[in-house]
Amino acid sequence: MIKIICVGKIKEDYLTNLISDYESRIKKYHKMEIIELKDSDIETEGDLILKQIKTTDFLVTLEIDGNNLSSVELSEKINMWLMHHADITFVIGGSNGISSRVKDISKYKLSFGNNTFPHGLFRGILLEQIYRSFKILNNETYHK
Repeated sequence: MIKIICVGKIKEDYLTNLISDYESRIKKYHKMEIIELKDSDIETEGDLILKQIKTTDFLVTLEIDGNNLSSVELSEKINMWLMHHADITFVIGGSNGISSRVKDISKYKLSFGNNTFPHGLFRGILLEQIYRSFKILNNETYHK
């Protein structure tokens, strides 16, 4: 299963639609779940995130200082992770980042660059890249 843990609720309809669209596209390839957690201080958010993570999860944290990958490289990583782990869990932190306690257990730190994105939009971007990864892995037209 691919699990995405994110802090904060989506309020805008256009983002809800974007996220729902990519979520349904991904589910054609792999089981997935999005878990929304309440905004709070970074340590409380860390507690909430840790409660959602199993010790067997391959944990990927989205961090500005993480590894930048091309779409093809990300698809290769996802493929490798799924071959060795039943569950991949991506974590998108709140506006103050991700608790060091969550970062410390991360197996891979992923970045989509030095830009700052609104959390709802970033969730859509992550889902689009996961969908693109499955299209690449299945040699289907979408990725250019």
